[in-house]
Amino acid sequence: MTKRASRLSLGALPRSDAVKLTVSLPADLKAQLDDYAAMHGRVYQLPVDAASLVPHMLAAFIARDRGFKSLMRKEKLG
Repeated sequence: MTKRASRLSLGALPRSDAVKLTVSLPADLKAQLDDYAAMHGRVYQLPVDAASLVPHMLAAFIARDRGFKSLMRKEKLG
């Protein structure tokens, strides 16, 4: 693997407090999450299941959403 290919966008998982949330996913998305979890486990040498990845993926998505940040700033100012 190249240096670039040996890293995943998600990174290592931090520990955090959790609140349970139940969601339904299409079967193909669940399969992709399972594949991502398997790859994540190999890259970081720590087994992880798809359900453990979802909160971190959502947090990363929200953190990178410029439109969301912009609207939140406008709401706080207005």
